[in-house]
Parts: sequence; C-alpha cells; structure tokens
Amino acid sequence: MNIRRKLKAHTEIHTGPLNDILFILLLFFLIAATLANPNLVRVNNPKGSKDTKAKQNIVVTIDKNHQFYIGTQAVPIGQVDTLLKVQIENHRRSVDTPSVVVNADTSAFYGEVYRIMNIAKRNNAKVVALVK
Repeated sequence: MNIRRKLKAHTEIHTGPLNDILFILLLFFLIAATLANPNLVRVNNPKGSKDTKAKQNIVVTIDKNHQFYIGTQAVPIGQVDTLLKVQIENHRRSVDTPSVVVNADTSAFYGEVYRIMNIAKRNNAKVVALVK
C-alpha cells in the first residue's frame, strides 16, 4: 500500500517573459543614451581635471574651422553677440541664472572663447567651459 506517489519534477523553464524583459531594458538604455546631450556638435575638447556638472541651458560650440554654433544651429561670426544675448534673455524667463556652456575645439582661438565668455558675463549668465 504505497500512499505516496512519486512526484515528477518539471525541469522546463519558460523563457518567453525573460526575452520581453531584456528587450524592454535594451530599449530603455538605447533611448537614455541618445538623450544624454543630443544638441552638441562634436569637437576635440581640451583635457581638464575637475568634474563639474552644470545644467546646459545654452551650448556655444566653436569647431576646428572656427565656425560658431548655438545649439546645433550654425551662426555667422558677426551675429554671435546678438544671438547669444537673445538666447540668454529667452532662458532667463524660465531660469534665474542661465548657464552658457562653451564647447570649443583645442585648435579654436582663445580670443573667441574669451569673447563668448565676456558676452555671457555681461548678460549675467553663468559660464562653463566643456572639457574632457
């Protein structure tokens, strides 16, 4: 009289939900990686030792060909002053002290970088230089 029945252990593992979870995680990380900073023009930045993070309201880029960009929009050299001032005033409506991030190539003229920093300081904006 064998009351206990031998129970068979099921060794089958269902991997359908695992595939769904991995796919959702992959999509999340791909989207998060593209949102890091999509409005930067790629230039060769100088190396720095401090790691400070600033909220990037306005990004001014100077590339190796001495072209100016505000965000990703190319700007003529003669109009940089007025367009940067307009951008600072537009951001001042939502933020007390907007920050201007100078993203300059290592071969860009230091005088141009200084000019952008002066424009931002005259308009009471915080200035940050982007380095590697």
